[in-house]
Amino acid sequence: MSEVILADASGIELRSILFREYDFEIGDKENTFLVTCNRAEWENVPDKARVYIPGTEYGGIYKRLESDTRNNSVSIGGYTWRGMLQNKVIIPPSGSAYATDSGELNAIIARRVSAVLPGLFIGSEESTGITVSYRYERYVTLYDGLKAMLKSVGYKMRIAYDMEQCKVVVDAVPIVDYSQMIEYSSDMNAEYSMTINKMGINHLICLGQGELQNRTVVHLYADTNGVISRTQTQFGADEVTDVYDYAGAETDNLVESGTDQMKAKASKNEFSIDLESTQDVAVGDIVGSRDYITGYTVAAPITTKIVKWKQGFEKVEYQLSDEVTVEQTASSMLLSVNSEENT
Repeated sequence: MSEVILADASGIELRSILFREYDFEIGDKENTFLVTCNRAEWENVPDKARVYIPGTEYGGIYKRLESDTRNNSVSIGGYTWRGMLQNKVIIPPSGSAYATDSGELNAIIARRVSAVLPGLFIGSEESTGITVSYRYERYVTLYDGLKAMLKSVGYKMRIAYDMEQCKVVVDAVPIVDYSQMIEYSSDMNAEYSMTINKMGINHLICLGQGELQNRTVVHLYADTNGVISRTQTQFGADEVTDVYDYAGAETDNLVESGTDQMKAKASKNEFSIDLESTQDVAVGDIVGSRDYITGYTVAAPITTKIVKWKQGFEKVEYQLSDEVTVEQTASSMLLSVNSEENT
């Protein structure tokens, strides 16, 4: 059983929490936590208290309380450390259209996180040896901005609460592609679900300014890998067409907005996995799995990691990006052939 520590607003450790269950979600989505206690074991929690599991990223600031007599429970929750970065925005400097950063990765992270969360977040003093010159998207969240900057050079964020310093340490580490080393499958007690979806729009007719035959028309196409361009690669029964009406839009705006529409409507593969493994895979790493029945192998970056403790068992669920790499092997066909030969 993992120990959940309660500390005051300055980081001074108070006690271990006698929890009944917990739920920590970290990644690109909710980034929240909830720790539930039996009412008889409840002890008051000070405002802005820190809640964390030592030696992990799982923790955050207490901002929410739930009391439920029907379930005999009291729960505390809030944003995780990663969620706090998600609640900050990189604002372009006055007179500039974009915010930019240049320098070594950990130095950039240290400047950014300590500026918006002083006294709580710090960077690492170690150098990665990797330097970048990067332009952020306009008004991007601090989490998404740093994530994109690091991903451009094959790195990810590592976040951990340091009990000695009473600080949240954020640094850059290389992305690990576990799909090249470990193949998760049912043979490893990996419970997963995958959806291979080829039903999305791959031809979008974008209508802009003008009337009738004088109207601006742009055709956008997606190939089988989801790459959007103005060149068609799928025809006949493979072509799935829709119309996007953006009255008044000039060509450049029409292409930009139409591309966003295309991404929203394009085919998206889905993959989620529960692992019973000692392998410590992190948000940003890449994992792969093989389904021997259908013959599909998939690989994708981890965007969300959910850790739950309930009824005496810890469960970890990994949710992956829409950027799922899919490959169909001959496994299912071989199974079929062998079955026929044995009859």
